[in-house]
Amino acid sequence: MAGIYIHIPFCKSRCTYCNFYSTTNLSLLDELVNAICKEMCTQMPYIVNETIETIYFGGGTPSLLKEKHFIALFEQLSKLYNISNKAEITLEANPDDLSIDYIQLLKRFPFNRISIGIQSFINKELKLINRRHSAIQALEAVSLCQQHGFENISVDLIYGYPSQLTNNLSTSIDKLLSIRPKHISAYLLSYEKSTALYQQLIRHEISEINEETAREMYKMLHNKLTKAGYIAYEISNFALPGFESKHNSAYWAGKHYLGLGPAAHSYNGSTRKWNVSNLNTYLNGIKHNTEIATLETLTEKEKYNEYLLTALRTNQGISIEFLVQHFGQERMQLLKNQSLRYINNGLLAVSGNSLRLTLDGFLISDNIIADLMWID
Repeated sequence: MAGIYIHIPFCKSRCTYCNFYSTTNLSLLDELVNAICKEMCTQMPYIVNETIETIYFGGGTPSLLKEKHFIALFEQLSKLYNISNKAEITLEANPDDLSIDYIQLLKRFPFNRISIGIQSFINKELKLINRRHSAIQALEAVSLCQQHGFENISVDLIYGYPSQLTNNLSTSIDKLLSIRPKHISAYLLSYEKSTALYQQLIRHEISEINEETAREMYKMLHNKLTKAGYIAYEISNFALPGFESKHNSAYWAGKHYLGLGPAAHSYNGSTRKWNVSNLNTYLNGIKHNTEIATLETLTEKEKYNEYLLTALRTNQGISIEFLVQHFGQERMQLLKNQSLRYINNGLLAVSGNSLRLTLDGFLISDNIIADLMWID
């Protein structure tokens, strides 16, 4: 089983926090779709003989795609790949793109999951990060999708805005719960060096919240969502039972996936590769059949560390059985020895055949995971 990720790197405007590769020059959208269709063909051997269980249109802003683009992409996908008739097919969308006409267009294609980038229900916070939509537009977009038959809706939320009050986050969570999407992804605002937000930070125009406030916000978020029936199945992801993201869960479980489009990543169990993060270079490479990706073969240590990094972020944690099977008894014993002090401090817990972070462990997960890594 495998997944396919399609990166659409176009945005009408750029959010100040975004570190994903994107461009606001929409003139090459048609050419990009043609190039992705060609790349689908040339990259087939990377996940040969795999059944495709998930397809994810990410970006950028995939909701800028038009009917002709979806026709071309889905025709090529169905022609070249063995797609499960139960495949989860997701489109990321901005609220302001989700008009009645556009939602009706999406219903003509096999999308069965919509991921809406709302980020906040406080207009001041939306303005700070240069989102194009308002809080009211966000609520209307979710409502319209629900009314037109999209049951599986995911919403993105950001917390930890500069000078954000806990009450503002609580308001956003309550608004979110009032529309009750099946899935919620909630991320702490980060300041990546290549972003406009980071430049504002170093110019002292804004200030970052402290770690203690960030932890209090996460605890409140976690408590409110779990009390409302959501499962915290990954540090930043919450879902009503049965609506966990199959695509993202496949990443965390180490399943294979193919990434298409500029800056997209791929993994087949033994190698990892990533496409060039430049639209023109990508298009020229596809056109002239020259290399567009960097390929690396993973060592046993790299595979082990990636497994720790992804597994410990989930509520399933590390499978002792999987660890022994893939990395040996000695490596498992080393991990047990390293974990002992965190278990004694209530930050890690042994549950059946797994080792997982507790809620307190989630709050300092980066430090714990880094300490457990294979570094020699």
